[in-house]
Amino acid sequence: MFLRVHLRKKDGKEHRYWSIVENRRLRDARVAQKTVLYLGEINDTQRGAWQKSLEVFDEDEGKRKQMRLFVSDREIPATALDVVQVKLSEMELRRARSFGDCWLGVTLWEELELRHFWEERLPQGREAVSWVKVLELLTVNRLIAPGSEWSIHRHWFDVSAMDELLGEDFVLAEKNRLYRCLDRLLKHKEALFSHLQKRWKDLFGAKFDILLYDLTSTYFEGEMELVCKAKHGYSRDKRFDCRQVVIALVITAEGFPLAYEVLPGNTSDKTTLRDFLKKIEDQYGKANRVWVMDRGIPTEEILGEMRSAETPVSYLVGTPRGRLTQLEKSFMALPWEKVRSSVEVKLLKNEGEVYVLAKSTGRRNKEQAMRKRKLKKLWATLAKLKTQKLTRDELLLKLGAARKEAGRAWGLVKITVPEKNETQAHACFDYRLNKKKLRQTRKREGCYLLRSNLTGENPEVLWERYIQLTEIEAAFKCLKSELAIRPIFHWLAHRVEAHIFVAFLAYCLMVTLKKRLSPHAPGLTPGAVLEKLSTIQMIDVHFPTTDGRHLVMPRYTQPEKEHLLILEKLKLNLPPQPPPRIYAHQIAKPCSGNLRAHHS
Repeated sequence: MFLRVHLRKKDGKEHRYWSIVENRRLRDARVAQKTVLYLGEINDTQRGAWQKSLEVFDEDEGKRKQMRLFVSDREIPATALDVVQVKLSEMELRRARSFGDCWLGVTLWEELELRHFWEERLPQGREAVSWVKVLELLTVNRLIAPGSEWSIHRHWFDVSAMDELLGEDFVLAEKNRLYRCLDRLLKHKEALFSHLQKRWKDLFGAKFDILLYDLTSTYFEGEMELVCKAKHGYSRDKRFDCRQVVIALVITAEGFPLAYEVLPGNTSDKTTLRDFLKKIEDQYGKANRVWVMDRGIPTEEILGEMRSAETPVSYLVGTPRGRLTQLEKSFMALPWEKVRSSVEVKLLKNEGEVYVLAKSTGRRNKEQAMRKRKLKKLWATLAKLKTQKLTRDELLLKLGAARKEAGRAWGLVKITVPEKNETQAHACFDYRLNKKKLRQTRKREGCYLLRSNLTGENPEVLWERYIQLTEIEAAFKCLKSELAIRPIFHWLAHRVEAHIFVAFLAYCLMVTLKKRLSPHAPGLTPGAVLEKLSTIQMIDVHFPTTDGRHLVMPRYTQPEKEHLLILEKLKLNLPPQPPPRIYAHQIAKPCSGNLRAHHS
């Protein structure tokens, strides 16, 4: 890399602009030059009557001042005041770090007015650093490169531009400060929910008349003896060996999270709905909302309470397969109604409710493929067991393992095992296909039954509302994969919940970015945008001065065309370059990565 000077005439005066350029070797052996950093204008004594000043932060005096920047190979005009001369030939580039993704995270934080919200609730005390900035650091890290508080302290803060964006040095990422910030958050959870609801309504016109409700689990590493909610239970992550907590989440049909609750890990889904209905009504008031849920969450008792309430609560839920068996004859005489090219529905009204039988070609193909794969594997396992010489007890153990792996495909095979009192050296068993059950399964593949008390609603509308449950499934996937909410390593109960709270905040930033992208660039995912913008780096440009000081110019790299396209779609502009800083002492050099440059 090298310095390049650009001479331009403006208003009859000659101006010198400086940039850092790198050479790139092309396939045909030609060399292309690319501008990496733009440093701006440096004064020239040839035009002593006109001198450009810039704002510089004096680190030793702790204040900003206006200074005039000159190159060391030019004489300083006698009239020039507050001058600093830099040695361009000794320029060094240090500490390249990620800027674009961090800047976008901070921008989303500001767009949701979270800094103002938290400044009212986490006021500045005697602490050297604002707790609001610490929380912002934790949230942006969870959005971009989720890791532990220790990883932020040990590594991530140094490779990110959060110091420039938040105006704080490494003291912001002090390990104990990060942990202590978690201790201050939980009591403001309900206030945050109300603030976000209002903000999303202002930004995107969000509606809150359809609520999606579901539960998931996230597990711990360790015994978690001090976390009372850490229990063994049904694990959606297939980690039955670990203790876990259950997270109940409510989001809108557009994907905006409205509220969540952390429950003990052994909580049954069907016991949670009554408390959550009350929680939403207490916080947001009673309104004409439709609750959309999957089967297994509401009980018959709860559905009855929702129907018979003074102000009936509308619901739309999936139903167990047994309910379809009960109503199969009633549906047979009804005609199919097409709502999509690959989806048909039937509508049946029954005792103040409406049942919608849906049949999807895509779902049928998926269930058919899963059934064939499981059945083929089970059949091969049984054939292998048939050739083995096993005792009856050994056979039953192996059949139990095969049943667990086969799932529903097990019911498609009839297996006859020897009686307990049979005296044979080796147990023999027979198996055959249950053709009647197979025909019934094939007939029902791709079909599912919905249930609602919205008896006057169009079946197409009901079906479209139900498939919006994919939004909450996507939310859980984002929390677990992109935001890495699992596993949890904290061993204090309130910090476990604060860890989930920070992940929820990061998800709110992710949803905001997604909604910004959807009108103009629906093909772009938030993760792809963050990854692409992360290639906009920030670099500290160091210049020694003739009076023994050091001038540091933090500069982010010039955005590429693809960056500019993303910013255009988001309707955002990069901020001004940070002001230079001047030190009276030498700054420690990094172990490697310094680049000396010459100017041309």
